Amino acid sequence: MTKHSRRERERRSLETERVKEIESAWIKSVPADAAAAFAASVQAARERGPLPRPADMAPGTPPRPPRPGHEPRPPKETTRSRRSY
Repeated sequence: MTKHSRRERERRSLETERVKEIESAWIKSVPADAAAAFAASVQAARERGPLPRPADMAPGTPPRPPRPGHEPRPPKETTRSRRSY
């Protein structure tokens, strides 16, 4: 866990308060029907949850199996050496 100085915690809390003020001012400036539609879309996104994790591949790369003869080697078994010390 990261520890922050008192000054850092105060700065972060002030930033959070300022963001909430800006957010509430923005919501008040938006027409009521647009604000309701935005709130509904945010609620739907929160209910949907996070997206599943994508595959560990470069973007645009189709999943292809390795070519014959180029399969990855099986893990090497560790054997004890015959020498004894």
